[in-house]
Amino acid sequence: MPGDADILAQFNVALAKESENLVLDAARVKEGVAALLRDPGKGTYFVAEVGGSVIGQLLITHEWSDWHNGDYWWLQSVYVRSDCRRRGVFQALFEHVMARAQGRTDVAGIRLYVEKNNDPALKTYDRLGMKETHYRILEWLVP
Repeated sequence: MPGDADILAQFNVALAKESENLVLDAARVKEGVAALLRDPGKGTYFVAEVGGSVIGQLLITHEWSDWHNGDYWWLQSVYVRSDCRRRGVFQALFEHVMARAQGRTDVAGIRLYVEKNNDPALKTYDRLGMKETHYRILEWLVP
C-alpha cells in the first residue's frame, strides 16, 4: 500500500478543507501518511477501490484501555471521493472494520470523533449504529 500514499494524503487534505475548512500543509500530510505506512504500529488504512482507483479511505489508530483491558479502535481520516458518495462506500469500509473487531477479546470498541456541525457525517454514523458518548474531547497542541 505504500503506492497509495499520494492519494491518501490528497484525501486527507481534502477532508480537512471540506469538514473543517482547514488548509493543511500537503507535504507534511504526505510525510505523515508515509510514516504510518512504514510503521504498522501507528495504524492501519483500509481503502475502497473501483477499477484499481482508490475512492475511499478509513484509518484505524489504537488507544489502550486499562479499564477494559482492550484496545479502542479509533476511526480517523474517513473520506470518500465526492463523486462516489451516497453509494455505500463508507458503509462497506465500516462493516469490514466491524467484522474484524467482532469476537476479538482484545478490542474494547470502535470510536471516532467528528466535527460537531458535520450533520451529514453524524447522520451516517448514527444510521450505522454509532452513538454519541458522554465524553468531550480536549486537546493541547505542542507549540
